[in-house]
Amino acid sequence: MKPFPLQTAATIALFGCLMAAAPHAVPRLHGLTLSQFAAFADFSPERTPLSPLTAKPPKLTAVPRPLLHLKLPASSLLDDSQASLDHFYASLRAGGVTRIVHYGDSPTTADLITGDIRALLQERFGDAGHGFILVAKPWAWYQHRDVELSGSGWTMLPASRFEAHDGLFGLGGVSFSGSGSGHTRIALRDSGQSRFELYYVQQPGGGTVSISAAGAMVASIDTGAESKAAGFASFMVAGGASELEMREEGSVRLFGLVAEKTGPGVVYDSLGLNGASITVLTRMFNQQHWTEQLRHRNPNLVIVNYGTNEADFTAFIDHGYEKELREGIARLRAALPEASILIMSPMDRGYRAAGGDIETMETIPRIVAIQRRVARETGCAFFDTFAAMGGAGTMARWYTAQPRLVSADFIHPYPAGGRQIAEVFVREIEAGLGRFQVR
Repeated sequence: MKPFPLQTAATIALFGCLMAAAPHAVPRLHGLTLSQFAAFADFSPERTPLSPLTAKPPKLTAVPRPLLHLKLPASSLLDDSQASLDHFYASLRAGGVTRIVHYGDSPTTADLITGDIRALLQERFGDAGHGFILVAKPWAWYQHRDVELSGSGWTMLPASRFEAHDGLFGLGGVSFSGSGSGHTRIALRDSGQSRFELYYVQQPGGGTVSISAAGAMVASIDTGAESKAAGFASFMVAGGASELEMREEGSVRLFGLVAEKTGPGVVYDSLGLNGASITVLTRMFNQQHWTEQLRHRNPNLVIVNYGTNEADFTAFIDHGYEKELREGIARLRAALPEASILIMSPMDRGYRAAGGDIETMETIPRIVAIQRRVARETGCAFFDTFAAMGGAGTMARWYTAQPRLVSADFIHPYPAGGRQIAEVFVREIEAGLGRFQVR
């Protein structure tokens, strides 16, 4: 008979002790079960529960020396090997207001994926308000979860139309001009939002914007100034507002309205532009103006989520895409040196092959690979949406699923498909926060 392997037994016993001691040694992982801890290693969506980590955790106590050397495995879906998300995680842990700005293309325009991410993060860490809303709908399908928006009398210019003019597109990428007939109505399902701020242009001869809630005037904003400059006007609505009306007199130029609560919690700005690509950030936005907009918003995390539209241009991917991506990141770094930046890859994108099968565009995996490498080399985090969905062939599976998870263009997810991506993303963020807290 072979002798019992005492060294192996001792190792197993030590690991068991660490598992048992972890909730006591690290109070910030309060409520973490063994199944959750194991899920950190394999990141299986089926094994990772959706129960929240503590939104306002207790003060971190001293960690025994053996646990200081415990390293939780990194994820293949969320690459944060440069600890780029530390600023964002620290804000979540502090329990104040954490702001996220998410730049994306057409799925983001309809608040697909982003609407679910917002809801899931706010469920776990607190709801500090909806965030940035455009003045009107630049496209019929523009929408935000829990917001009804209607407007008339506005001349709208999105940055994705590639008409530069002066490059002033505000935070959200769309400029709205009115000359006396501009009117907007914003209905908020959550009437608890009481802090608002209008983003606009101060300019010579600028007119006035009047804002009312429940029929009562709550703000009158004069946009006139000696020279053209960014304008920001904050106002409060006592007790919150379920509906706002905005009317302009004279000549005004607006960008959007921010809706927030006093906190604590998360605010998630979904800034989608139809037809957008990374070149919107590098070629269309006036850098000085955009920097001012970003610094005023002061987000803890900026998500850059492009690639779907670039997939149509093989030569651009081969010769120009990486340069543009690096330039976009450099501009964000210059504007927000302390903020966390996360590059979020495009989803799978399909097409009908000659035989009628739905296949993945060969440019999508190449874009994802470039994004992952550039993120690591520039100190950004990276989330692999393509792999999170299931990789190549996902659009074929999603289109034939019952019910369908993607539309017939093999690009835009239906709400159920967007929800799946959001759930994986939030699970990865929670796992990353757990690793941060252990560190």
